[in-house]
Amino acid sequence: MQRRILSVQNIACEILGTLEQMFRNDGFEIETIDAQSDPVPSSSVGYDAIVILGGPMAVYDSLPYLQREQDLIRDGIKNNTPVLGVCLGSQLIAQAAGGRVYKGKEKEIGWHDVYVTPASSNDIFRGVTDRTMRVFQWHGDTYDLPANAKILAYSDLYPQAFRIGSAVGIQFHLEVDRLLIESWIQEYRAEVSAEKIKLESILPAPGDVEQLAARCRLAYSNFSRVLK
Repeated sequence: MQRRILSVQNIACEILGTLEQMFRNDGFEIETIDAQSDPVPSSSVGYDAIVILGGPMAVYDSLPYLQREQDLIRDGIKNNTPVLGVCLGSQLIAQAAGGRVYKGKEKEIGWHDVYVTPASSNDIFRGVTDRTMRVFQWHGDTYDLPANAKILAYSDLYPQAFRIGSAVGIQFHLEVDRLLIESWIQEYRAEVSAEKIKLESILPAPGDVEQLAARCRLAYSNFSRVLK
């Protein structure tokens, strides 16, 4: 029987990125939906995993399709279906599980350091030998997590990765490459201008993309262990 991944996109430019080929190499069929225009399933049954991707919209705006995604996340946790939330996806997991999402005091856009916790050593960042990871960020919202969340990474400002049951939320982007970053600079150029962010803090320095890809492969390997 074909193994299936549901990829939920909230905006066209925020995609699975480098994760797509990793899933395909392992023989998964990927069903991609546009949450704004396609029906969001109410049940996780029939999927080996669900991936909820990013977007510029806010969880607290209570958009109907974001509410449906939270229903799907809750169903996934109830059925022990692996759920991976990236950026907005992680915020949706936090809210769906009883946390609170709100506008952060400062946006994190570009390349930043995050710190992995000891709890991550047997979880999504198993095999990361350095306590500090340089990762790519693009978010302004953050969250207070429910008491049952296990913190897996944090930055100087915010929690950055966590687990709640079968769901893992990652606030930063491991799945981007240079072309995807460049497309976001164009898509979100008004925000870049408004925040007075210099392009050199967003574009990768030599070695950044390769190191990020290695982190993504490692995280994917740990996530996919429960799918096999």
